[in-house]
Amino acid sequence: MYNKPMDEITTLLTRGVEKIYPTREELEKILRSDKKITLYQGFDPTGTKLHIGHLIGLRKLAQWQKLGHKVIFLIGDGTGQAGDPSGKLSTREHFFSRNELRENAKDYVMQAQKIVKFDGDNPVEIRYNGDWLTELRLEEILNIAQHFSLQQLIERDMFQERIKNNQSINLREFLYPLLQGYDSVAMEVDLELGGSDQTFNMLCGRTLLKNMRGKDKFVMTTPLLTDARGTKIGKSEGNVIALDDSPSDLYGKIMSLSDDIIVKGLEYLTDIPMEEIEGIAKELETGANPMVYKKRLAFEIVKQVSSEQDAKKAQEHFENTFQNNQTPVESQKILGYSTGTPLLNIFLNENIISSRSEWARLVQQGGVSVNAIKINDIFATYEGSPCQIKIGKHRFFEIES
Repeated sequence: MYNKPMDEITTLLTRGVEKIYPTREELEKILRSDKKITLYQGFDPTGTKLHIGHLIGLRKLAQWQKLGHKVIFLIGDGTGQAGDPSGKLSTREHFFSRNELRENAKDYVMQAQKIVKFDGDNPVEIRYNGDWLTELRLEEILNIAQHFSLQQLIERDMFQERIKNNQSINLREFLYPLLQGYDSVAMEVDLELGGSDQTFNMLCGRTLLKNMRGKDKFVMTTPLLTDARGTKIGKSEGNVIALDDSPSDLYGKIMSLSDDIIVKGLEYLTDIPMEEIEGIAKELETGANPMVYKKRLAFEIVKQVSSEQDAKKAQEHFENTFQNNQTPVESQKILGYSTGTPLLNIFLNENIISSRSEWARLVQQGGVSVNAIKINDIFATYEGSPCQIKIGKHRFFEIES
């Protein structure tokens, strides 16, 4: 796929990119003409943390910024009130107020500035879409809505899945694509960047901008970082791999991920040359030890969001804790379980715990750690070696496939 060194524009348009609308060729032609464009990515602050799933988009924004384009970091304190339905098979239990979203977003810029620059010669601009969405009048909302049909909106795959499963579709969520689409109109951007799960919303913005301003907009989608089961990495139930985690915690959490994310992680989240990553992929296919390359991935991510010195210390901590026989000698080995098996099932099968309620109590009280990271998800699964579990203060276990 990558058989020759890439220049910066080729890298921008291909590495960590899933698709470009209408075409990559049209966008490349503009960029090769040295024209500078305005683009944005939106972040709804429905949580307080940016995580490694966001890192893919942030790295792409940084590439655009480096090439001299105008980048907008949009905080969705308006759209967040509607509740993005993307990827959700049921209606949210809680919808956020604007004040709650603003409060959640307080540290977003501090976290994002680990990757993009908000100062200097070409600073990233910070905007809030609540500034225009909350000011829309009835006539303006109706004018936006007239550009879409019920059939267009209801055809979304997650809505069809809900209908099939007799799950409700809240009209508040139903309006979300229109609100996100209007961001493109309000800012009159040339391009919108977002994860592939945002494609529908971003294309709604392309439609609105064309119909309301007579302007075309490019859409660049980035792939989602997922494991072999399709589970998104970065923000799962009860466990966020946050960009502002301590270096040791961040390193340890990455080492706890399944081995199948190594190659994708190296491509999407590091600057390691693609030729080298392709070589790593071939070595893994022929039986190379995945821990070597997962450590490389963890090191590169920590170096980006913190520093090389912190990455070295985090790696030393991990190696001293898990690789240099500093784990307790009484650690019990558990063999024969496949990746994806719930830890609850493993410890029930091994008669280490007596019931599901005991496991839930241990987890909820902070008494279970995986690779030195406390978990609070009772449904956490075994994600491959290394997997060292501490239960309480004195029980240690090592799980191997």
